[in-house]
Amino acid sequence: MRRGTGAGVPPWSMAVAAMLLIQLCNALSVGLVSEVGAAGTSWLRLSMGALVFMLIARPPLHLIRRADVPALLGLGAATGLMTTAFLAAIDRIPLGTAVAIEFLGPLAVAAIRSGSRSMLAWPGLALAGVVLLTEPWQGAIDLAGIGFAALAGLGWGVYILLTQRVGDRFSGISGLSITIPIAAVMTAFIGVPEASGSIDGRVLLIALGLALLAPVLPFGLEMLALRRMSHSAFGTLMAVEPALGVLIGLLVLLQTPSPYQIAGIVLVVLAGAGAQRHGTRPLDSEPADAQTRPEDKRPLLEETP
Repeated sequence: MRRGTGAGVPPWSMAVAAMLLIQLCNALSVGLVSEVGAAGTSWLRLSMGALVFMLIARPPLHLIRRADVPALLGLGAATGLMTTAFLAAIDRIPLGTAVAIEFLGPLAVAAIRSGSRSMLAWPGLALAGVVLLTEPWQGAIDLAGIGFAALAGLGWGVYILLTQRVGDRFSGISGLSITIPIAAVMTAFIGVPEASGSIDGRVLLIALGLALLAPVLPFGLEMLALRRMSHSAFGTLMAVEPALGVLIGLLVLLQTPSPYQIAGIVLVVLAGAGAQRHGTRPLDSEPADAQTRPEDKRPLLEETP
């Protein structure tokens, strides 16, 4: 990808578009989860996504250095964990609640990586919104659902950190053409046994459609956004996702938010808007494959020294 690609598009807009696609995909995945299980759905989505990525972007295996391997494997593992655990969570608790709990991962990234005291105000405001969205004082608590959502949050936090590292080394979606297949292979260990016996042409077609919604389109957008945003800004901007989860849950799954959750939506949107104002990250260096790509965008031919 050339250096100027996407330069005129605000990075926060790419992140928000990715969130909308991910939550729509999650809501539409509920039916498939009931057929092949959370792990089976995760494996099918990631496998179909891996095929698409490898078709549209040749994995730049010749550019991988030994120092890149831990980040690539770690990002693949985090992607698989995040996807599988979250699908298991929404099989037990409402979509908006699951997203709110999962958000604790990026919230931790934003708080820990914040470079100034003033930035800490945004994670604090977002945390208040997350509490309102979660409504821990209401009704019975599904500990398994909460646990899976928290586990997905751990994967999400690691994903944010490692996506920026991989995005700095490999331009555009070339890094995803490596890490998504890794995620698919890792989830296969639990996904294949769970989905076996339930896979047919219809299930594969549904999985392909879901894979286009996530991971193909949103993960590519996030990779581009993270190349131009700080960890803290991106992590706090993700506070908007619980609000989008509640909205998609209402429109697609008919999960009606309470007044407390509506108040939480307002708080997390304010936190996300405040974080993105100073979130642009200068492009100090080009990824390895951008440096070797000819101007006519033909396939990569040379290896960086």
